[in-house]
Amino acid sequence: MSYTLSNILAVAARVLTQLRHDRRFLILALALPFVTVYMLYLFFEGVDAPIFDPEKFVMPVGAFMVHFITYALCAIALVRERTAETLGRMFVNGYRQVEIIGGYVLAYTLLATVQSLIVLVGLSLLFKLDYPTGTFAALYLTIWLLAIISIAMGILVSNFARNEGQVFPFIPLVIFLSVLLSGMILPTDKLPEWTRPASLITPMYYANIVVQALIKPDGALSDTWGLAGLIIYGIAIFSLATFTLRELE
Repeated sequence: MSYTLSNILAVAARVLTQLRHDRRFLILALALPFVTVYMLYLFFEGVDAPIFDPEKFVMPVGAFMVHFITYALCAIALVRERTAETLGRMFVNGYRQVEIIGGYVLAYTLLATVQSLIVLVGLSLLFKLDYPTGTFAALYLTIWLLAIISIAMGILVSNFARNEGQVFPFIPLVIFLSVLLSGMILPTDKLPEWTRPASLITPMYYANIVVQALIKPDGALSDTWGLAGLIIYGIAIFSLATFTLRELE
């Protein structure tokens, strides 16, 4: 167990070192949350509030932005790692699948932590949200968990791509499913009955359940089963990403 943990930390340290030297990627990863939050603010400012209540959609859309940005950037970055034969060298050096995936998730989690904070603080300031401190903490936990799951999804998708061009079709596929089936825009009970089970395949469905419960008056994590669903979904995605990781052929 200690040997596995030390290898995970070694992989994470190597990835963090690489990220520190990849300034363009870091700037993009940290600037995108700022830009998208501000664009969201401009959009909702132009909507007539009596017809459309922004507060009901601001936080779910904010969670979706973290999901999209983290997933897309990690998927592309991991394909780049594969084409550079970095993953292959790790296999040659004796690292196991769970150690490689664990190291990458750990390293990118630090980046996702900052991205989640940027989105939550930006939404709070721009939209003047006055939720209790406990609600903000629960919202941050939800968005943070979604970001970690998005990292694992990015790794899973990258396992089936051999170059950056092959990963691009997976990005809109996952994003469209997240928007259409999560209940973020249209409640899932309003969708055609045959599409409702498909909602279970997107993490935004579970995240949206939690967020919608929290933004209600006196909302709490104990009021929803979505957090448990989000955690179980994350474990499943992490397992799939681990089992499908292969050396570049």
